[in-house]
Amino acid sequence: MRCQPHSPHQVYNWLKNKQACLLCDEAADGTLPICTNCEAELPWLSGHCQVCALPLPSHGLVCGGCLKKPPSFTKVEVPWRYAFPIDSLITRFKHQAKWPLGRLLGELLSHHLRHAFDDGLRKPDLLLPVPLADKRQRQRGFNQASLLGEWLSPPLQLPLQKDWLQRVIDTPAQQQLDAATRKRNLRKAFALAPGSQVSGLHVALVDDVLTTGATAESLAHLLKKAGAARVDVYCLARTPKPGD
Repeated sequence: MRCQPHSPHQVYNWLKNKQACLLCDEAADGTLPICTNCEAELPWLSGHCQVCALPLPSHGLVCGGCLKKPPSFTKVEVPWRYAFPIDSLITRFKHQAKWPLGRLLGELLSHHLRHAFDDGLRKPDLLLPVPLADKRQRQRGFNQASLLGEWLSPPLQLPLQKDWLQRVIDTPAQQQLDAATRKRNLRKAFALAPGSQVSGLHVALVDDVLTTGATAESLAHLLKKAGAARVDVYCLARTPKPGD
């Protein structure tokens, strides 16, 4: 549907009563643009580490990495494994600016988090999106974590502080790097903006994908050092161990 009929570009109308599924183009069953069948076939995360959400064979376990060296964050809450079609949807959102796909994923994540709160997950005081370096944000045109935070904040009724975390060093792209290299890259890469007040607060980082956890660890360490009482991580997808 074109909400700007004189424009050559299609603009998705999120307020339509009758939605078409963004994955298969069939009629959606509810208010979100995804049908029941496609939603059921998403790679929902089942057994996973109770701390870092690493996919595991069964429920209620803590992975060896978190047992050996507990991370600075308390819990990662994530609905999906990083597998098809979630990996494709995130890539198209992040690298091709397909915002309707990101908005859909953000809405589904908000549903997942509300269920988690109802099941006992402690609700944080505020949301903090993982920052991008200025150069990378100019190239991409947006920060996907910040957009996710904007889509999560109203339904979760949580304040969003988009500028409290800053990326002060532009590190190389992390996707193809191992955990040790990622950790070295991220040393002193982040800072808290002047005037940010996290002391005594329970905060939640927002990002798209958790891979090795190096970015989340670096930011959580920074926040805990500044006095944050607890740091959780909310993201769309968690990658399995290589080879799993």
